[in-house]
Amino acid sequence: MKTTREEAKENIHDDLVDNLQGLLEKNYDAEKGFTKAMKNAKDDRLKSFLKHQAAQRNRFATELDKEIRSLNETPKESGSTTGALHRTWIDVKTAFTGDDDEAVLEECIRGDKASVEEYEEKLNDNRFPPQISSVLTNQLSQIKSTLNTVKKLEDLEDNWS
Repeated sequence: MKTTREEAKENIHDDLVDNLQGLLEKNYDAEKGFTKAMKNAKDDRLKSFLKHQAAQRNRFATELDKEIRSLNETPKESGSTTGALHRTWIDVKTAFTGDDDEAVLEECIRGDKASVEEYEEKLNDNRFPPQISSVLTNQLSQIKSTLNTVKKLEDLEDNWS
């Protein structure tokens, strides 16, 4: 029989792992979303930017995978159902807009805003060990930087046409 203290410790561990798994899924989804957007983009500079973002999210997923393994847990291997729906929405939107680069950028902004919200929520609502907190804060900072860049790209999009 477990003590209350052992149960509490187990619950904290499970919450920590669940939060990291959720962020891992989010990064799988973002990587796939950026890859899909890259394939739909027309402008070479935009394609290059989106390719870089997909690689960055792959790196984030690898970092989260490592943290989950350090907690003696098995990381998820794919994205969420929500992410799959989000990518389907990209398909539908690009079908109606004729693979418009502006529509691709708008979708990237929407996805990154959701990522920022999720990271901020997880960091505010949980007490992560310092190592994990540092990884998440760094990733959040990079996503915010990407979001600012994407917004600037959207402003410049008219110059690409």
